[in-house]
Amino acid sequence: MCARFSGFEFDEIMVNSGSKQQRKVTCADKSSSCSKSINETVNGSHHFTITGYSLAKGMGAGKYISSDIFTVGGYDWAIYFYPDGKNPEDSSTYVSVFIALASDGTDVRALFELTLLDQSGKGKHKVHSHFDRALESGPYSLKYRGSMWGYKRFFKRSSLESSDYLKDDCLAMHCTVGVVRTRVEGPKQYTISLPPSDMGQNIKYLLDSEVACDIVFQVGDETFKAHKLILAARSPVFRAQFFGLVGNPNMDKVVAEDVEPSIFKAMLLFIYSDKLPDVHELTGSMSICSSTIMVQHLLAAADRYGLDRLKLLCEAKLCEDVTVDTVATTLALAELHRCSQLKTICLRFAATPENLGAVMQSEGFKYLEESCPSLLSELLGTIASADENSHLGNKKRSYSSLFGLELIADGAAAESVNPSGRRVRRRL
Repeated sequence: MCARFSGFEFDEIMVNSGSKQQRKVTCADKSSSCSKSINETVNGSHHFTITGYSLAKGMGAGKYISSDIFTVGGYDWAIYFYPDGKNPEDSSTYVSVFIALASDGTDVRALFELTLLDQSGKGKHKVHSHFDRALESGPYSLKYRGSMWGYKRFFKRSSLESSDYLKDDCLAMHCTVGVVRTRVEGPKQYTISLPPSDMGQNIKYLLDSEVACDIVFQVGDETFKAHKLILAARSPVFRAQFFGLVGNPNMDKVVAEDVEPSIFKAMLLFIYSDKLPDVHELTGSMSICSSTIMVQHLLAAADRYGLDRLKLLCEAKLCEDVTVDTVATTLALAELHRCSQLKTICLRFAATPENLGAVMQSEGFKYLEESCPSLLSELLGTIASADENSHLGNKKRSYSSLFGLELIADGAAAESVNPSGRRVRRRL
């Protein structure tokens, strides 16, 4: 039998009964079986910056600044930085840094690495790595939500404040988490590699070549040829127009109004390829503002013709490119075309303190006031909700690092608290 563990493969020598000769059994023998146990880590990293370090001093021992929640290996994690140290007996002599399990989990086995970045450019980073000594002690097991790995005496504070790790009152650290996963592989059979589907390319060729087109669209001063069956298969609006109860399957020309030729062309490209067209290529501009305007119009067209996937792709693109200059018009568009996810994202973006002032000064905000005045009250509600959450001290939220109070514990160990409130401590 063959087995693989942590990168090492073992071949077992089998003795043939009734024979003096030993033989090595391989997975190729029809009478044998073969499997591999593979232990590996699913790795992920998080970069955490603390701006205004001096303002965090004096919080008190046991109080920490938390990074935003990040996910690795199916579990949520957070970095806790204690400017006055984790335990009162250190008298704020040291800063403490821990990586905490922020989601429910039992016996989550993981490796960790904490790096305090040298900001002088010399590359002399301070690295504490669990990966380097995995063979000595194995992965660390975190028992419950709140279990932590790290160092209560991570760095002497007086040395830190005179070092190149602190620059312009700012600290930067990098965290890597490797969640251990175990899987078993059976024997691999002979396979034939299959090429990816080219259906989309073949169908798009029909549009590009105009082969067997049976409908012409007049859009402004431009015309576009297409295939009624393909349009009907993709869009319920075209299906009703050509083959519905009041449709006309014999029509050969349609005048499309209230849509720009470039937008209609982009919509046709999606219908035939199932991909969001390259808006920069269609507009001939690399400007984010120009591409955003086109995607906004394309979303409206998608909603008009019942192309739900295209509408969602446009929402995702607008979400990626949201800025203080475009968020107001995008918010109005989301309200008009019932894009709930995009609307929520725009409200949250506009409501953040660092964006709100610039958003209100934008031309798009004036349009928002005139076209969708009801959204102003929703924006105020989002601002109030964000302000309330900041006072409640929620641990999991974006846009800022949060101050919190750590569970009372002691020792240079990884600690946790179980659901009943009992302290659990594991020595590193």
